[in-house]
Amino acid sequence: MRRRVIARLAPWDEMRADFAWDIPARFNIARACCDDWAAEDPERVAIVDLSAGRDVWRYGRLKDASDRLAGGLAARGVGPGDRVAILLPQRAEVMVAHLAAMKLGAVALPLFALFGPEALDYRLRDSGAVAVIADADGLGKLDGLDLPALAHRVDVARLADWLGDPVECADTAAEDPAMMIYTSGTTGTPKGVLHAHRFLWGHLPCVETALEGFPRPGDVGWTPADWAWIGGLMDLAMPCLFYGVPLVARRFAKFEPAAAWELMVAERVTAAFLPPTALKMLRRTEAPDGLALRAVMSGGEALGAGLLDWGREALGVPINEIYGQTECNLVMAACAGTQDVVPGTLGRAVPGVEIELQDAAGRPVGEGETGEICTRGSPATFLRYWMKPEQTAAKWRAGWLRTGDLGRLGSGGTITYVSRDDDVITSAGYRIGPTEIETCLTAHPRVVMAAVVGLPDPDRGEAVTAFVVPEGETAGLEAELVAWVKARLSPHMAPRAVRFVAALPMTATGKIQRRSLRES
Repeated sequence: MRRRVIARLAPWDEMRADFAWDIPARFNIARACCDDWAAEDPERVAIVDLSAGRDVWRYGRLKDASDRLAGGLAARGVGPGDRVAILLPQRAEVMVAHLAAMKLGAVALPLFALFGPEALDYRLRDSGAVAVIADADGLGKLDGLDLPALAHRVDVARLADWLGDPVECADTAAEDPAMMIYTSGTTGTPKGVLHAHRFLWGHLPCVETALEGFPRPGDVGWTPADWAWIGGLMDLAMPCLFYGVPLVARRFAKFEPAAAWELMVAERVTAAFLPPTALKMLRRTEAPDGLALRAVMSGGEALGAGLLDWGREALGVPINEIYGQTECNLVMAACAGTQDVVPGTLGRAVPGVEIELQDAAGRPVGEGETGEICTRGSPATFLRYWMKPEQTAAKWRAGWLRTGDLGRLGSGGTITYVSRDDDVITSAGYRIGPTEIETCLTAHPRVVMAAVVGLPDPDRGEAVTAFVVPEGETAGLEAELVAWVKARLSPHMAPRAVRFVAALPMTATGKIQRRSLRES
């Protein structure tokens, strides 16, 4: 029987006090997100695929396709523990591939369709993937790559050729490996983050609260975030399938605000995960009449008060901020319906999760102080980094998972994001996080996007330097922005220099690559 993990929405402290994890020892994501619904209601809508026309997938069809793809892969030797890469943009076959891999007890390996050959070569070689399911564009990128472990290249346009006799879903333990997602590589070589089947459960308390009582009758979910990113895949797509909520599939190669508005109106989207970059682009256009949104969540970069205010007015609902990372996702949230939200904060630890800010020695910091965000207790915590035991061990300290992110502790346990630990700028004795400066800069009417880094300075150690994508002419804008930050934050946080650029380097997940700016 399908149920929510939060019995009822209530004040945050009450939900945390009443909550306890109840994860079955034997659990398979594919069974929970597909087969159980197919048995109960095979005609229930699972996916509305808008990638080419409008194709409605019901749970019975989703089960049949994934059963038969699993059978075809098994007949070719793919089995438990093998890595199966999925190199596709948002479309129903992405989920067919994930479910098929998990039904075999194999490990699903999502890869961004926009990755180039070098990025794919590294991940496929490092993971030892034995099969890849891709479209013609993705397969073309693999031409000429020496990937000895990659025995099977499945063209999604000829998927029927790969279907075999249906197989039963593997009887996996909740602790068995299910999925591996590579980090974005903002702080070094990308690492394969191996997750167990239980990690779906770890996302549910945050999804239910950040989407204000999700699921509710009539809910429809959509995100423009790629399903190869843990945000798109696990913050919305897989939970929709788990709860039996119709999931809209439409990924824009380049985000188009007008098309996004049109989609949300036409498909009556009620629950959305909209990353900060998408929100910033939507803000530059007028919201249409006819939106059915009742809940929106966002995460990946800190949102400023201006963007949050715009959301309430234009979308008609608050934007609830969520926090997590590939190694342990959705551990904090700021939810308007159940918290006294402090704008600009990450909120508080979700039910079932503990959060502590620690100093360099592992001691908890006090109110108003900055420390590393550390967490424990969530089933969304990863098993290990693939083939990297030393880096896995370094991620832990005395039972706490170290995120590498810095936060500032506020009253009532609220936490404000400061920066990545390695993004901190040390200037004239000050430790300065870039996020607050970036938020300030993007509030300026002539700034589209901004990134702040520390560049070497003989006197200060590092000089605060802003890279800005401007709106219109830049004459006189540098001095204006320096004064803007100085007046709104502090003179010591004001950029020493502003560089105007046409675009900022971004990861495939939409995060700013500050390391690239420091090296430019």
